[in-house]
Amino acid sequence: MNKKHFLRGLALLLFALVSPTLWAYDFEAGGIYYNITSEEDLTAEVTRNTTSPYKGDITIPSMVNNGKTYTVTSIGESAFYGCDGLTKVVLPNSVTTIGSSAFYNCTGLTSVTIPNSVTGIGEDVFSGCSGLTSVTIPNSVTSIGNSAFELCSGLSSITVEEGNPVYDSRNNCNAIIKTSTNEIIAGCKNTIIP
Repeated sequence: MNKKHFLRGLALLLFALVSPTLWAYDFEAGGIYYNITSEEDLTAEVTRNTTSPYKGDITIPSMVNNGKTYTVTSIGESAFYGCDGLTKVVLPNSVTTIGSSAFYNCTGLTSVTIPNSVTGIGEDVFSGCSGLTSVTIPNSVTSIGNSAFELCSGLSSITVEEGNPVYDSRNNCNAIIKTSTNEIIAGCKNTIIP
């Protein structure tokens, strides 16, 4: 673990101890915790489970009911942070953003389905997900934050869907490349850019 990740984890831990409302939530449905992001638009985001870490295979629904029906439009910042028992996540087509550190250090995560509705992936989203072996970036994604796939030691396949206006994975090089600058955003072990 590098110094940046150690300090970030320490800061989050200290903040959680000092502020018991840090991971407050508005409601729970089907074992998943949510915050309402807009009463007017009836939207919600997945948030951190305050009683025990998420684990196993999870499918996030596109709609949840808490007296009113809300559309799930985002995965909140640090929503699954450190959930090392989490193995698989399927996101619905209603989700447009995945917040920073959403799956940070989920070492047991082996599979995540990112739908074609997602346009933004925050920084450190999958950082430390050593069990993640492959990832497909939809052609809808136009923003990927720094270190999104850092320390993903098991990652052996990265694919950007054809038609993405910002990123590509040309010539099967198993990397996410920012097309306009040829900058490698993330790469697998032994990635060689032609």
